[in-house]
Amino acid sequence: MKYLITGGAGFIGSHLAERLISRGDQVLVLDNLSTGSLNNLSAINSKVTFKSGSILDKALVSELIEECDYVVHLAASLGVLNIVSKPLDSLLVNLRGSEIAITLASKFNKPILIASTSEIYGKNTKAFLNEEDDRIIGHPLKSRWSYSEAKAVDESLAFFYFQERGLKARIVRFFNTVGPRQVGHYGMVVPRFVSAALQNEPLNVYGSGEQIRCFCHVSDAVKALILVMDSDKSIGQVFNIGNSEQISIMDLAKRVVALTGSESVIERVAYELAYPDGFEDMQRRVPDLTKINRILGWQPEVTLDQIIRDIAAFHAN
Repeated sequence: MKYLITGGAGFIGSHLAERLISRGDQVLVLDNLSTGSLNNLSAINSKVTFKSGSILDKALVSELIEECDYVVHLAASLGVLNIVSKPLDSLLVNLRGSEIAITLASKFNKPILIASTSEIYGKNTKAFLNEEDDRIIGHPLKSRWSYSEAKAVDESLAFFYFQERGLKARIVRFFNTVGPRQVGHYGMVVPRFVSAALQNEPLNVYGSGEQIRCFCHVSDAVKALILVMDSDKSIGQVFNIGNSEQISIMDLAKRVVALTGSESVIERVAYELAYPDGFEDMQRRVPDLTKINRILGWQPEVTLDQIIRDIAAFHAN
């Protein structure tokens, strides 16, 4: 199989590309390197075909989709800090980019996987969010929610192309995927904490620190991705991909300090000092993984402690 991975030089995309190459598939990567890096593909750079360009370049995307057998659409504007500070860019990339990928996949009759997000659920603080739960979203003029809105439209577009035009579309919602190669520049909390801890710098915890999150190792996430991509049972379906091991952000900071042997102090920082106007946070984000386990037999295996150690080893090199 020849796979096109949009955003394939990014954190998740590069790990997926390695896994596909290792099993004998061919991989085309489209990336504008705005958040991705060619270094992420260094282990397989002689085995992938890399195209520098934007998901908004319809002619280029059309050429690549016609050439491939399967589209994995990961390209997106992402990261809380990035989205809140550049909401217009986020909307344009996430809406137009996905529309281009989905419509062209339909035109050329190619299967497509759409990467969505736990941001879909918005302010819904239910302990275990399942794929059918309602979205609770803030005011449309608050930039914090532009990513969630765009991804919801992406999901709807993919699903109704499946329903009305027979597109073999699959959707996954990532819950805080973390691991080696992820950077903290765009608000990703675990690499931000680990990087600070390794340098014995303060770990900044935004707000109260009582916010509950779950973190999934990228190796687990990629295993789930491939199961979804390969199975006929997943066509027209949406699946959560994450880990249900819960931890508060304050306890996460303490765990990072302990596991890295750091001398860092932990400091609380008010949201107003950390983010531009328009930021709102949610207190709990925990996935229900029943569906993907029942249908595809997947469950995460890597513990949070191992996640922190892997990220620390990556940053120490």
